[in-house]
Amino acid sequence: MSLSVALPLHPARAWIRPVLRILLAIVVCIAAGWGVRNAVLSRQLDLLSEQSRQRGEFYRRSLNFLLSRNESLPRIIALEDRLKALLQNPGQQTLHHSANNYLANVRDGAGINTAYLMDKQGLTLASSNFRSPGSYVGHNYGYRPYFQEALKGRLGRFYGVGATTGEPGFFLAAPIESEGALLGAVIVKISLENFESALVRSGDPVLLVDANGVIFLASVPEWKYHFLTPLEPGVLQQIGLSRQYDNQNLQPLGVNFGLQDEPKTVRVALPGGPEQDYLVQSIKTGTLGWSIVFLSRTGQERQNADLAGIAAGFAVALLLSTLVFYRLNVKRYKERRQAEVALRQAHKELEQRIAERTADLRATNASLEEKIDALKTTETILHETRDSAVQAGKLAVLGQMAAGISHEVNQPLTALHTLTDNAVDLLGRGRLEEVRENLGFIKQMALRMGHIVGEIKTFARKSPLERLAVNLSEVLTQALRMVESRRRQIGAQIDVEALPDDLRVLADVQRLEQVLVNLLLNALDAVAEGAEQRIAIGARCESGRASLVIHDSGPGIADEVLPHLFEPFFTTKLSGQGLGLGLAISRMIVAELGGRIDVCNHALGGAEFTVALEVA
Repeated sequence: MSLSVALPLHPARAWIRPVLRILLAIVVCIAAGWGVRNAVLSRQLDLLSEQSRQRGEFYRRSLNFLLSRNESLPRIIALEDRLKALLQNPGQQTLHHSANNYLANVRDGAGINTAYLMDKQGLTLASSNFRSPGSYVGHNYGYRPYFQEALKGRLGRFYGVGATTGEPGFFLAAPIESEGALLGAVIVKISLENFESALVRSGDPVLLVDANGVIFLASVPEWKYHFLTPLEPGVLQQIGLSRQYDNQNLQPLGVNFGLQDEPKTVRVALPGGPEQDYLVQSIKTGTLGWSIVFLSRTGQERQNADLAGIAAGFAVALLLSTLVFYRLNVKRYKERRQAEVALRQAHKELEQRIAERTADLRATNASLEEKIDALKTTETILHETRDSAVQAGKLAVLGQMAAGISHEVNQPLTALHTLTDNAVDLLGRGRLEEVRENLGFIKQMALRMGHIVGEIKTFARKSPLERLAVNLSEVLTQALRMVESRRRQIGAQIDVEALPDDLRVLADVQRLEQVLVNLLLNALDAVAEGAEQRIAIGARCESGRASLVIHDSGPGIADEVLPHLFEPFFTTKLSGQGLGLGLAISRMIVAELGGRIDVCNHALGGAEFTVALEVA
């Protein structure tokens, strides 16, 4: 048999264990804060990336609209007989004058920069700026890629700096043919100066980069005509032959942004500013391989992540302190219990001595103690029973109030949110009549909320249910309006089968709306994370009953969940997203209306809810 003896630490080393525990607690706090900081920063950068992508998408659409709206213009100009006549008879001055005036009228009417005519050799015969000192007439631009594309019978596109005026622009060239023979080309030049000015006014660092990585438009003027990645000698030679950027001295930017689809964090200093962290994201645009590069400052996001990490570290420190305090309290409690045991033992010994001397007194004292203990036990049971009854009553009332408020008030609030968004959008479009109609709907929702508050005041007494003839199509339309905000939030599509205008059921309008809104919100939650976000709504009539069917494209309902779906407080949602009362209350309402509600998994996938009511 072996004996193990715990030897106490040497007094000189007694401080080691507390110090190690403190160091371990500090490491745990730092690790927790660092982990939370990184998680929050990742989330913040993801949100910033989505915002940057949306702003970049706005710039891309604006640019594509600016370029595409004039693409058909050179083809239309190429049909003009006056231009064909000049190309066939270039020596007649009257034809030159007529063509110049025509191109000038086209420029003024279309709002473009310049329009000019070139023969097959690239010589400019007529131009809308024929009166200007920098007229294109007489200049040969046969080396330009847009002209070479037009000679091949295709629409030529090209961005570059004007060789004569030095003004940059986007060139569109279309061939001119007559009886199958190529005569020349007509060119339209579009200025992007307004688009670049809009980039500067936005305050965001935005770059427009060509297929070779050269920045040709930028909200940061100092970065213009720099390239992001090293240019091959062949690319430099091609740019020089086409004189795309004329005499501009192309230089490397010195910052490796790249043109990747995924966002990237870089540290860079804008001209005249300090070095900062930016989130860089690029979006492809146009038919020439251009990219829009969008830079977003990440200082605020990093600050938020640092604050979250510090808060998490302090929270862990507080938790550890609480645990230490709890352990100390447990230790003190045990010491007190031991003292109480020792005191009871001494008291017992004293009683035994007294009992030995006076047996009658001991018996009387014992009887009295038994009665006192019984009385204390009875009082304790009484207090516990009374407190339990009061608490149960409170919980029942709170459950009813929470269920009523959550499902009644949430519907008009959702409708108010949707109608307010619509009113703001319509007001921005100047559609005042529709704005006035929306305001009327908002007033109706406010009146309805007042009606709900009145119902909450009288919730203790159950009022009789009134079943009236209700237009099913109107009730469904109102319910769809209430969930419109949620539908737009997740981008779902709701397909509604046309219901007969005269289809009426016996129901209460508000209670039926509550049921439909609850089913629609559940359907939207079911399709929120799916690849196909569709909800189909249809109706059918048979045997004196009208059935409204709601079918979603979600994952369906598990077999083990179906039997419990309508039970109170049963829910498959995450904690904090629902109490599990919605479907239970909906079934109760439909039953009171003399109908029934059924659910099943559809053969094509997803869940299908059917609400059947009596036809009025």
